[in-house]
Amino acid sequence: MSHPFVDEETGAIDRERVLSEAIPLGKLVLLVAATAFLPFSIVLLFGSFSVLGTVFTLLAQFVLAVGTGIVLLYVVARGIQIAEQ
Repeated sequence: MSHPFVDEETGAIDRERVLSEAIPLGKLVLLVAATAFLPFSIVLLFGSFSVLGTVFTLLAQFVLAVGTGIVLLYVVARGIQIAEQ
């Protein structure tokens, strides 16, 4: 059985493979954070104690919760794919 991120010849960490997996994951996290930042920035404009501010705060938290779930599903699915290789 081979280890996914270890170079079989040297036994060292395969940095290129780690980066090739980390970059898409980082882009996905950045997309979720940028999507959640939009409602939070609207809250900053309208004030957090108004009704509209409360709605946008809840929307941003919902986006973060769903985005976290999507990222976790991606990590699990990708881990299964890597384990099968």
